Amino acid sequence: MSRARGCGRAVLIAAGVVVLAAGLAILLSANVRFLLRAGYEEARILLRRRPIAALVADTSIAPARRAKLQLTLDARAFGRDSLGLNTGNTYTTFADVGRDTLVLVLSASPKNRLVPYLWHFPIVGAVPYHGYFSLAAARAAMRDLEARGFDTYLRPSGAFSTLGWFSDPLVSTALDADSTELAATVLHETAHATLYVPGATPFDEGFAQFVGYHGAAAFFDMVGDSARAREAEAIWHDERLLAVFYADLAARLDTLYASGRTGTALDAARAAIFTAARRTLVDSLGPEFQAYRAAWFARRPLNNASVIAARIYRTRLAAFDAVLDAQHGDVRAAIGAIVRAEKTRAGGEDPYTVLAGLAAQ
Repeated sequence: MSRARGCGRAVLIAAGVVVLAAGLAILLSANVRFLLRAGYEEARILLRRRPIAALVADTSIAPARRAKLQLTLDARAFGRDSLGLNTGNTYTTFADVGRDTLVLVLSASPKNRLVPYLWHFPIVGAVPYHGYFSLAAARAAMRDLEARGFDTYLRPSGAFSTLGWFSDPLVSTALDADSTELAATVLHETAHATLYVPGATPFDEGFAQFVGYHGAAAFFDMVGDSARAREAEAIWHDERLLAVFYADLAARLDTLYASGRTGTALDAARAAIFTAARRTLVDSLGPEFQAYRAAWFARRPLNNASVIAARIYRTRLAAFDAVLDAQHGDVRAAIGAIVRAEKTRAGGEDPYTVLAGLAAQ
């Protein structure tokens, strides 16, 4: 056998081993399967992109839809020019995903501890939720976790960010939101591309919420839409109320779980806490809400997983406002101070400690 033929056979064998190994990885690793599906869905979205500017100029499109597309461009430009956000080419294009839900998000937690079930992914690290592009796959994962004794919570999401890795288009599911939420979503997602702390999901989402709603209020003020500006601030006001509510609920649950109760005694105590929490939502928070309806929140599932999911977006929101106060209400200055401080943060330092330092300054 010639040396060349032997080398060629060795290459073929090696290639076969790689293919076989990749096939086994796909079969055995849920993460690999998810990443492949996520890559497929992202490619599908990217291939459907159309320039928003061209769509705005297309008179065959309904005026209301064109107005929302123009609003997207205007909010994005405001985020870049007035708030200092890293927009790149994000939200300069539009993609119709062809369905009413972009992605389903699953959270989970043990029934006897208020700690998130973590999924681990490259780059982003450990995250307390998992996205699914298939309802069947999401439900299968939910049933598997429940069979293993976890509380679960499944919810839809109309937008997501690739953290600046791709030029994210505006997707049709986000366009369904009203104008205030649409502007907040544009600024929220570009905030993720501006600052992302791996492994600190509640901080990352809290920062994006802060940028989204305060930024939307500033944007609508600039364009002279005072009603929308007030609405954005009202939503932020309610988000801060919910942050306190869920923090108190989490503290009560932590006390219960530390008591050592098990079995039916634990189940009964949990049910009592969640029943009382629903009453608090309606009777105490309801009259204080400026934008939300307490009855909607009271109808949502309440368990460890839903509490953790709610807190991902509502953890220590007042800490962000403390930085804004230190910057005399200047949203751009507050965002810039947070971004600079977090990007120079010492390894292992709590990002909320950085916020406290900025507020003290």
